[in-house]
Amino acid sequence: MKEQFEPIYNLGAYEIQQYQQNRYPLLFIDVVEEVRPGEYARAKKNFSYNEWFFPAHFADEPNVPGFVQLECLAQTFIMTFLTFPEHKGKKTAFLNVNNLSMRKQIVPGDTLIIEAHLKSFKRGIAIGYVEGKVNGENALYVDIKVGLPDVMKAYIPKSAENK
Repeated sequence: MKEQFEPIYNLGAYEIQQYQQNRYPLLFIDVVEEVRPGEYARAKKNFSYNEWFFPAHFADEPNVPGFVQLECLAQTFIMTFLTFPEHKGKKTAFLNVNNLSMRKQIVPGDTLIIEAHLKSFKRGIAIGYVEGKVNGENALYVDIKVGLPDVMKAYIPKSAENK
């Protein structure tokens, strides 16, 4: 039987950093509104004009770079499994990104609402689906696979380690 964990609500930047290793200037989510460990996370990112990337992307038409958008989704997704007590604060690594679709330009003043769904978590590998919306409209979505290197190492065959 799957272990049940209590939902967690309203984590600010300091609390988010207790669970994941992203820090300024690469901590991109402002608040995690809700987490159901092992299932779901919802977070928010408010993009103000004074973000460090807007002057370079682009001065005449500022918009959020794609890597920042994807990282917002990934940081929300990892909260679905880093909220397990035994994984709190561990390093994570992208393993795969599929079906990435960016459907709407995100500009200063927009708020990105992100919802992440954990489909599977086995042997330190998390597989899921994440979507981001602005004003209720789909802005982007992705199928994602993220690993916990420390956990994954335990499943490497001993003969493979010696090569």
